[in-house]
Amino acid sequence: MRVPAITKLLIANRGEIAARIMRSAHALGIATVAVYSDPDAAAPYVTLADEAVRLPGAAPADTYLRGDLIVAAAATAGADAVHPGYGFLSENAGFARACADAGLTFVGPRPETIEAMGDKVRAKAIMAEADVPVLPSATVTDTTDLDQVSAAGAAVGFPLLVKAAFGGGGRGMRLVADPAELAEAVSSARREAASAFGDGTVFLERFVTDPRHVEVQILGDANGDVVHLFERECSIQRRYQKIVEECPSPAVDDDLRDALTAAAVAAGWAIGYTGAGTVEFVLDRDGGFYFLEMNTRLQVEHPVTEEVTGLDLVELQLRIAEGEPLPASARQARISGHAIEVRLYAEDVPAGFVPTTGTLYRFAFPPAPGIRVDTGFRDGSAVSPHYDAMLAKVIAHGPTRADAARRLARALGRAAIHGMTTNRDLLVAILREPEFLAGGTDTGYLTRHDPASLVAGAAKPSAAHALAAALARQARHRAETPVLGTMPSGWRNVFSAPQRVSYTAAGEPREVTYRIRGDRVDAEVDGVALQAFVLAAGPDVVDLEIDGTRRVYRVHRVGTDTYVDASDGSTALSETPRFGDPAKLAPAGSLLAPMPGLVLRVLAEPGAVVTAGQPILVLEAMKMEQTVSAPADGVLAELRAKAGEQVSTGQVLAVLETPGQ
Repeated sequence: MRVPAITKLLIANRGEIAARIMRSAHALGIATVAVYSDPDAAAPYVTLADEAVRLPGAAPADTYLRGDLIVAAAATAGADAVHPGYGFLSENAGFARACADAGLTFVGPRPETIEAMGDKVRAKAIMAEADVPVLPSATVTDTTDLDQVSAAGAAVGFPLLVKAAFGGGGRGMRLVADPAELAEAVSSARREAASAFGDGTVFLERFVTDPRHVEVQILGDANGDVVHLFERECSIQRRYQKIVEECPSPAVDDDLRDALTAAAVAAGWAIGYTGAGTVEFVLDRDGGFYFLEMNTRLQVEHPVTEEVTGLDLVELQLRIAEGEPLPASARQARISGHAIEVRLYAEDVPAGFVPTTGTLYRFAFPPAPGIRVDTGFRDGSAVSPHYDAMLAKVIAHGPTRADAARRLARALGRAAIHGMTTNRDLLVAILREPEFLAGGTDTGYLTRHDPASLVAGAAKPSAAHALAAALARQARHRAETPVLGTMPSGWRNVFSAPQRVSYTAAGEPREVTYRIRGDRVDAEVDGVALQAFVLAAGPDVVDLEIDGTRRVYRVHRVGTDTYVDASDGSTALSETPRFGDPAKLAPAGSLLAPMPGLVLRVLAEPGAVVTAGQPILVLEAMKMEQTVSAPADGVLAELRAKAGEQVSTGQVLAVLETPGQ
């Protein structure tokens, strides 16, 4: 059935995916409308759209999750279609119905399909009926008592996963190996699921130890035809969220591919699927596979499928939404080469993947063959605590898997990412790690390879970077001086007195002393002698030869912070003031906020006697909970935060008095 052509498309989303959808829509000649919250007012996607409508507020519940406001925005802008992207309202059947009721074309499957697959318990039943393999499971609702929970757990078998019945992204998910831990896991998963998805229903599912997470991209049209576009491997995850995705899977041969894709197409037929969707499976060590869930939307990792097939999945979504049949290009798609995608997050890996916020002073990826960067950020963009911490998806395509991995690691290493702590070092370490390169990418990968250890093995801030920062600082001072402009750089009345500057890099002090002697620099970094030849030195670029190796160091200074990028890595250095400010020191025994977020619960009161490891407060950021616990036995002397308060990283939350303090 043909529906009217889309002329103006509202994107009910933000950031990277909003910009991605706009590019395809514009290529088809479709006008676009953005919606934006107050924190996103300066985001690039807002001005990329032809028009934009403000959603007053900051929290998702007040903005991007308000279907009524988005439908009203479409009416205000004269849009005739809505694309939900991924996340937010993309799998909300009520929103899809509201769009239809308002005369808007919803770029996605029918509301009934979204509803059926959004309820993961019902979805498993439908798949079992269609002879798609499923794992044993049991539902836990608000009316299920503890005895029933225990009995359900015993029936399913341990280890098991507690999973949110609605939603995804790892939220509301807990792994339970010990039956004694089941009740608390169910309670905390319910809370997180209710916060993230508005429904606290969870279910228990048999856990396959260290499986592979393999999913199949499907497309369906209004005529009832369903095709697949091969598989993607998404096994490397942290907190049950994917960080590395690729196509094809290194574990899938032709026979297994035929079986997986046939099951995915059967799943699509079983529910009359239209549009782009993904059928997710777990693959055990014996080659058996089991239905996990169906995502009735575009996936975050769709670019790897696009890269190996040459298809534009957003364009196909739009054409299907207009009633067009599946094109021959989709029916005859073939895999060409290999593609790998990584998700670049603003987070502190050694601290436990704690989200970070702030300003991206510089965010640039030099162009390179086979590299694609999908992002919603640019220089000067603010990273807010209100939304997901993903900064970009970086995708590499090459003739082979090894080619794609090399290209991607190099692209990440050459990027300028200033102002934020990110997971870049972890991603590069994974892409160069032998087991990954051999295809050993099951979900236990980051258990076998401790993320903090992988990051620790990355290149450390080098003495050359500290020296380059100091020389760029000197060149800037020389350029800015209002007098004696012809005086040689570094000139001293007492020539034997070196110039000095102190930095902190990766939490460690770095002391640089140096004397400039023409094109030669005699320096010491942390007391170790370093002789360099300066081929050029300016405030932004320092060209140095050290021990016979010449490198160009790109230097970017923001306030007291200096960022150095070169072929041997990237370093963030903070210049240490000569005289510290005692007022900025936190009291002894302070418990500091490990991340920006909302104080969800306060679990102890001032004057309480606490023991080491006892929870004091619970923070929430990006729908994930983080508990702040007492580091030692003591008395809670002060409580400086209360429930409902927004706090920043490093803020003093409480003060603990310990024996002997």
